[in-house]
Parts: sequence; C-alpha cells; structure tokens
Amino acid sequence: MHLGIIGLGKMGNNMRARLREKGLEVTGYDPNPDVTDVSSLADLAAALPAPRVVWVMVPSGKITDDVIHNVAEVLSPGDLVIDGGNSRFTDDAVHAEFLATKGIKFIDVGVSGGIWGLENGYGLMAGGDAADVELAMPIFDALRPEGPREEGFVHAGPTGAGHYVKMVHNGIEYALMQAWAEGYELLESRSDLVHDVTGSFKAWQRGTVVRSWLLDLLVKALEEDPDFEKIAGYVEDSGEGRWTVHDALDRAVPVPTISAAIFARFVSRQKDSPAMKAVAALRNQFGGHAVRTS
Repeated sequence: MHLGIIGLGKMGNNMRARLREKGLEVTGYDPNPDVTDVSSLADLAAALPAPRVVWVMVPSGKITDDVIHNVAEVLSPGDLVIDGGNSRFTDDAVHAEFLATKGIKFIDVGVSGGIWGLENGYGLMAGGDAADVELAMPIFDALRPEGPREEGFVHAGPTGAGHYVKMVHNGIEYALMQAWAEGYELLESRSDLVHDVTGSFKAWQRGTVVRSWLLDLLVKALEEDPDFEKIAGYVEDSGEGRWTVHDALDRAVPVPTISAAIFARFVSRQKDSPAMKAVAALRNQFGGHAVRTS
C-alpha cells in the first residue's frame, strides 16, 4: 500500500518511519525542506496511486482546516483523507461534509503513543464509514502495537467518534498524571521520613495495582532529574482536557477528577510547585512536549 502523510513533525515523522518499517510505501509532505519527500501538495498527489489515501498529521484548528481545504484541491473523487491529529470531534463533521462535496472520503483517527510510538506502536481510535476504515486497515495494522488488533485499534463509530474517544482518553490521562504528581509532592515533602522517593516509585513498577506506563515514565524522569531542578512547574494543556469537561457539562455527566486536573494546570501557571514539575516532566517523557526551565 502507498499513502501520503502531510505533517512530518515529531509524530508524523515517526509514523512515516514505522509505516516504512512495516513494508508500506509512504510519501510525506512538510513545509520543512529538511524532512519532506516532495515539494508541494500537488507533487504529493501526483506521487500517489488512485484511489489516494492521505493522512493529515498537523496541529488542530485552523492549520488542520487549511490543510484539508488545500489538499482537497489536488485530490480526486474516491480519494480518502484521514485526520490523525488532535482535532476537536465537532470539527470532523464539518471536514467530512466539505470533502464530500468533492467526492472525497474522510476518516477521523485519534492517535496515542507520543514520541514512543515508533518503537511501541500507536493506540488508534477511528471514526467513519466501515468501508473506508477497512480500506485503511493496512495502515492501522502497521501503526498499532504488536498483538491482538482490538487491544490497539478500535473503529469506535461514525465520523467524529475516533476523536471523541481520544478526547476522553486525554481527559483520563490528565487525571492520572495529576494523581501521580500529587503523590510525588507528598512523598517529597516527607524527606525526614522517606529518604528515597525515586526508589519508592520504582518499587511499585511490578506487582502493585498502580503499575503502569505512566509510572514507568515518572521513574525515568526522576532518575534523570531526581528533584526536577531543570523543570519549571508550568504545565500547558493541549485543549482536549478542556473539551472533555465542556462536553461533560453539556451532558450533565460528572467528571470531578478530570475537572480538578484541568484546574490544577491553571494553578501551575500562577506559582511553581513540585506536583506541576512532575506533570511537566511526564508530558515531556511521553510526548516530547517542551518544558520551561527553572
């Protein structure tokens, strides 16, 4: 199978590499001449066999809107566009309807795995027509982790379902990171009693009910910088946590833990705290997100 990828940043570049490792042919386009395979979207379209499959992997919002409109000008009826970025699920219907006017198909896919996806594979959550999802299945099978398909991929429902599931996934992620961060701050505050905070977390990595990949990443971050001296306790949010809370409010679904995690990030922008340093370190570990230095 031969597909195109638009957007070769941290995620897109690694995804291109993993797809190629799995035997798929990939042509990538990015404005950065150091990473792109072709010089324009028109060249990308010309390089792909019909029906073309183009994976869009750019930041959500206006950038995604612009890319979808621009690529539609060089594609043909019957081609397929996959939005694998962190778009808000409400944007998916808009994009699908626009592309449908040109006879172009659309799938939305939530992608989790961060900078580790190249090695470990990506968790994938798709929304769209079943026939379109089936057409793209070789791509999903190449990107997902080894093992049963259902443990790394889901066709969650119609257009918008993939990004909705990823939104909720990220809301849960916010809450989990906040719990780890608060536990870190409490342990760190009792240096009179607990002399090895890093070792305490490390001792939980096997056999305990809280073992997880986030715990592994927290241990890794602590081993690299035990007191988080190089990291400021300022934490950004990608937007998906906010969207989760917004939708929960619209549906009167209680999400107090996720909500508290969002507000804790706002607190981090007002003062430095050990807990927020831990959250910033975790985001850097799994996603390569930039941190502010102390």
